[in-house]
Amino acid sequence: MRAPVDHIPAPAFPQRLPWVNVASLRMDQQRGRPVLVEFWDFCRPNSIRTLPYLKAWHARYAAAGLRVIGVHSPGFEPSEDPAAVAEAVRRLGIEYPVVVDVDHVIWQEYENPGWPARYLFNADQRLFEFHFGEGAYAETELAIQELLGLTEDPVPLARPEDDPAALLVPQSEDVEGPYSGPYAAGGVWGVFSGSGVATVNGSELRIEHAGAQELISHPHHTEGILELELSTDLRCLAVCFTPGLAR
Repeated sequence: MRAPVDHIPAPAFPQRLPWVNVASLRMDQQRGRPVLVEFWDFCRPNSIRTLPYLKAWHARYAAAGLRVIGVHSPGFEPSEDPAAVAEAVRRLGIEYPVVVDVDHVIWQEYENPGWPARYLFNADQRLFEFHFGEGAYAETELAIQELLGLTEDPVPLARPEDDPAALLVPQSEDVEGPYSGPYAAGGVWGVFSGSGVATVNGSELRIEHAGAQELISHPHHTEGILELELSTDLRCLAVCFTPGLAR
């Protein structure tokens, strides 16, 4: 979505916050280039689902001048630890800078409504385009290209349900974990702390680290029953559902 006015400035990054992949960054030092800021959390499934696009945009447009910056604002207890964030950045293959917004200071500066959320600023550090939640990937990429003076086909879709023309069926509401029971969704995710084995409908899944892990994936919206059992050292903090394609 394009910014409603052309004079909303980019908030400064507070000093003394931990950064990953760089020593630190100042927003005013980015003047002269477009900057894409993404709020995310490695424990949030919808944040994990947006990562293929952020990584692809960084790989495609960094050399042309785009600066991608991840703002990691925790929504679950395991993601409050800066060391865990740094490990997640490494594990997920994120190469762009990430600032660890431990106490949601940046979140409050932006008055950010949730995860994920992205804000694209122009070379004068004025808000150009923004989006809350998943989706609108081609819209954001075309805005990036406009600021860079480029014309290319958008990066390929990461999944069929990301197609703007896809007909999606609303999913079940997320629930605190551990949860076993009925659901209606295209996918089922768990948010875990610790490590161990999750038995999902009779199949064992090894969980090696804290974070969001997909448990079940359906090609279409499906009504099912989740049976989840956990080994002793593994905790499930929430079970989350993602939308599926209509049949």
